[in-house]
Amino acid sequence: MTALRAIASAAAAHRLAVFGAFHAEPGDSLPDGTGTLLLFGPDEPGFWPHLTAEPEWQDGTPDPVDRWSARVLTGLADRFGGRAFFPFGGPPYHPFYAWALRSGRAWPSPVALLVHDTAGLMVSYRGAIALTDRIDLPAPPTQSPCASCTDRPCLTACPAGALGNQGYDVPACHAYLDTMPDGDCISSGCVTRRACPVSQGYGRLPEQSAYHMRLFHK
Repeated sequence: MTALRAIASAAAAHRLAVFGAFHAEPGDSLPDGTGTLLLFGPDEPGFWPHLTAEPEWQDGTPDPVDRWSARVLTGLADRFGGRAFFPFGGPPYHPFYAWALRSGRAWPSPVALLVHDTAGLMVSYRGAIALTDRIDLPAPPTQSPCASCTDRPCLTACPAGALGNQGYDVPACHAYLDTMPDGDCISSGCVTRRACPVSQGYGRLPEQSAYHMRLFHK
């Protein structure tokens, strides 16, 4: 797995981690010529202090996180002979949800949001790199972390009742946030995502969650 280690090491310098990878198979919704697809997410702890010190955050123009992601992952793709793809910039949009499931390191949680083996419900993808080669990959986990989670706090954590075993009621979420503009969900991030035991060990800072929640609830 020399190639994977080299890519992971280069990504780590930018506080990014390989959040999953898989080999292309017939029927996959992948760019033509893909042999292996690598998914990247924030490497915690430490991602947010790194990103907010970067030029894109400092220049005062819109979409600093996406612009940073595009610069860094395009640079990594060029370095390793691949192509970078992003969950933003559409429509059309690349099927990151399907790619995450295909990686074997993310699953539908009891509240329908993706849950990741190391990031929990705090999982997010900054982008992907498609390589032409089929590089060696480790075997993914055999089961979702939810399989061994007996309490399942995600099902009851949402103060708005917007996230539960019926999935995600986005209008109910926004309606609740309208009544609590300075509440915990805005200042620290989604309570349901934070309730996940795996999320709690991930190390994502409240400031990062607050930034994304403010954008979500504009």
